Amino acid sequence: MADFEVGQLQTARGRFGLRASGDPDAPPLLLVHGWPESSYCWKGVAERLAGDYRVLAPDLRGLGDSERTPEREAYTKRNLGADILAVMDALDIDACPLIGHDWGGAAVQEAALAAPGRVPALVLLNIHVLPNARGNLVAQEAMRERALPYIWYQFFQGAPGLAEAMIPGNERAWLGYFLRTWSEAGYPPDAFEEHVRCYAIEGTPLTGANFYRCYKDDMARWRELAGTRFAMPGLYIHGVKDPVIIPEYTRHLDDVFDDIRLETLEAAHFVQEEKPAEVAALIRGFVRDKLAV
Repeated sequence: MADFEVGQLQTARGRFGLRASGDPDAPPLLLVHGWPESSYCWKGVAERLAGDYRVLAPDLRGLGDSERTPEREAYTKRNLGADILAVMDALDIDACPLIGHDWGGAAVQEAALAAPGRVPALVLLNIHVLPNARGNLVAQEAMRERALPYIWYQFFQGAPGLAEAMIPGNERAWLGYFLRTWSEAGYPPDAFEEHVRCYAIEGTPLTGANFYRCYKDDMARWRELAGTRFAMPGLYIHGVKDPVIIPEYTRHLDDVFDDIRLETLEAAHFVQEEKPAEVAALIRGFVRDKLAV
């Protein structure tokens, strides 16, 4: 990853892979990837932001080069949010904008809800907004009506032992189904190879599946959150051709944000890799507008 420092960060909650770029004295931005990727997915975005910001991209627990914690409960999105706050602590960051895609977007939402004073701005990419009960209900009903087949992988990984038995040795085919078929503009070959490398690390089929095996606990938590409002301004960047996070998920965002901006791009799920220049420009403009930095 050119011009990036790649290393490990020890925190109070464990060890996380970390990519960093930009002037260490510049204002920090924390970018969090989703499943089944790693921090490498931010390469194109980070290259465009590093001239103005200290760009920090940790690997989520169980993915990338972070520790492979086997316990299912470690992957509830509330616990992943606590991981993000622990990363900030270890980096001596009191507060900074959080930017998250997919399950990384759920993790940064949980961090923002747990410690709103530490998150002056929140950017979400192609993930449902956890407390947005009305919007999420509309989207779920639309998914059922269309009988969309795309969420089979969630049930596959939820089955005990199945992912661990079938994925090892087949990481290229496994990831290729998602990374290549869920991309409108083509998936970057270098990113694909890096994510295959990471998913081939021993234990990853289990820890990757744990993101879905704790779904029952997550759903109970999100029902409790229904209607909770975010204290900070938000930017939602949506790749409108996503087969899973469909446009209905972006409805009723003002139910949970006092200040929310919705931007759409002609991209599918992995919007930051399909449209890195556009995503970087939207993030820069939003942070400058809301925080004057």
